[in-house]
Amino acid sequence: MDLKTASALRRLRLVSAPEAVSFLLLLVCSVLKRTTDFNAVPVMGMLHGVLFVLYVVLWAFAWYRAKWSLGTSALYLVLSVLPAGGFVAERRLRREAENAVDAAIASRARKEGVVSA
Repeated sequence: MDLKTASALRRLRLVSAPEAVSFLLLLVCSVLKRTTDFNAVPVMGMLHGVLFVLYVVLWAFAWYRAKWSLGTSALYLVLSVLPAGGFVAERRLRREAENAVDAAIASRARKEGVVSA
């Protein structure tokens, strides 16, 4: 993997947790709308919608860059529609991005002759 792939994974990771938080807040706002006079659903719905669309766009770009299998890409897409799935995706993406950066650094070091392997 190269640094562009690591960047794509990092961008997806950075939007996954806020998307999960917005989803949970939208669920809370939906309950509050039906049980009280508080109605923040239009605001939270818009915020969550924007974050979800951003997640899907970044997911597609990460799928293209990382060359994920169909199963891995489907997992990250399914995690985006589960209420706390974004937190799971964030942890997995953090590990995957760190591995991608490490692989890119090692590849560059081998290419420049700093290390042999």
